[in-house]
Amino acid sequence: MKSYIMKTLIIYDSVFGNTEIVARAIFDEFENKDETQICKPEDFTPDLLKDVALLIVGSPTRGFRPTKPITDLFGSMGSDSLKGVKASSFDTRVKLETIKSGALRLLVKAGGYADKTISKLLIKKGATIIAPSEGFFVTGNEGPLYDSEIERAKQWTKEIVSKFQVAQSL
Repeated sequence: MKSYIMKTLIIYDSVFGNTEIVARAIFDEFENKDETQICKPEDFTPDLLKDVALLIVGSPTRGFRPTKPITDLFGSMGSDSLKGVKASSFDTRVKLETIKSGALRLLVKAGGYADKTISKLLIKKGATIIAPSEGFFVTGNEGPLYDSEIERAKQWTKEIVSKFQVAQSL
């Protein structure tokens, strides 16, 4: 990836380790590690947002939503704490077509996934969404990730950086 200086923060929560694997793959795509930080909600402090230009937040989907630590993190932020920050979100989830129960498939289809909720929370706190959120697939409730998902996470990160660069040049 072309080197581009921007302070980036990646915040993630993980239950079975799959979301952490995706978050670390995203982190690895940034060349300038001095300007890129990664943390879990329990390690977050408001000073981590100082001078952040790009924020990426991820969570496993639990009951159609992000985990409680992720939603609590947003609850602890001031209303405009992300003003001027470009952002995107991701989640880990099971593929809809792999859910055997038709009733559960219908519930998941109606209830949605964590990525959309995270994006709404980012906007509520003042961030500008610069890239569509993404879902990365696990093979079952506890995973592991499908083989192609790490490569998809890397490609998604490249797209986010590209969109960030365009947004900064406007």
